[in-house]
Amino acid sequence: MRSTLSALLESGRVLLADGATGTNYFDMGLSSGEPPEFWNVDHPDRVVGLHRAFIAAGADIILTNSFGGTAQRLKLHKAQDRVFELAQLAAQLGRQAADEVERPVIVAGSVGPTGELFEPLGRLTQDVAIASFTEQIRGLKAGGADVAWIETMSAPEEVCAAALAAIANDMPYVATCSFDTAGRTMMGMMPADYPALFADLPVPPVAIGANCGVGASDILVSVLSITESGCAHPVVSKGNCGVPQFQGLDIVYSGTPELMGRYAVLAADVGVRIVGGCCGTSPAHLAVMREALDSWTAGERPTIEMIVEQIGPLANSVPTASGEGRERRRPRH
Repeated sequence: MRSTLSALLESGRVLLADGATGTNYFDMGLSSGEPPEFWNVDHPDRVVGLHRAFIAAGADIILTNSFGGTAQRLKLHKAQDRVFELAQLAAQLGRQAADEVERPVIVAGSVGPTGELFEPLGRLTQDVAIASFTEQIRGLKAGGADVAWIETMSAPEEVCAAALAAIANDMPYVATCSFDTAGRTMMGMMPADYPALFADLPVPPVAIGANCGVGASDILVSVLSITESGCAHPVVSKGNCGVPQFQGLDIVYSGTPELMGRYAVLAADVGVRIVGGCCGTSPAHLAVMREALDSWTAGERPTIEMIVEQIGPLANSVPTASGEGRERRRPRH
């Protein structure tokens, strides 16, 4: 049963987006340095298998295996001429899994950053960025994606370039940033300033918000700030599964399924309309998040202190309007 993201949001319930792609692929055999997008050709069964696992866990939205699918990123693997092909395949594999179930599951075409800096810090121009995202989004649309899911962005210029590419292709879009640098994006944008970025675009986003970052606690503070800013759009929170920690040469995420369930409930209490997981979030984590959201009844809007109390300490300082960070309070016990 096919639907649109806007229609699902109109139901009024909190939607569940899927979990991690890359970190789950590593558990399935992806090698370090291997582009996940190549799996759309080499291991389509594994790609579809992860989509199916997230859908079985209760996901309403699945993200395609196309995060690094721009020409700039694929050029690192001499595959810059395969942008459309790999994006189309990614969407087709997501569509295959979504169409196997009777309930509506949204196929969101993942669009990640190019990895390059805009002028004057780098060589990337808006025209080149729009052209790059346009090629990728054309492929995602041709493969059956329902919405362009612009994610893990840092630069306002890059968010706008990807949004304009989606608009030019008549694709609805979602846009999320990673507020992972002292409570801001790497390029200095604060969560409270994010909604204003879309005011002058010809078509508004279906939803905006935050993803990735440095842990579940920190992303909740980011979306708390976004919702307090008078944001007129539905808000997304797709946070990492706890905090990444090195164990030898491996990165392990500290979040348990139970922690991610608490995170999902707090996000809903903040006013988030789409909750999901990012790095480290497995189908097992997502299943507990589904259970938590299914039994959720609206509670008190959480404060920073409540978030720290229930989820754990925060890694970043809270950015203030003056540009200075204030210390995030720790629980008293």
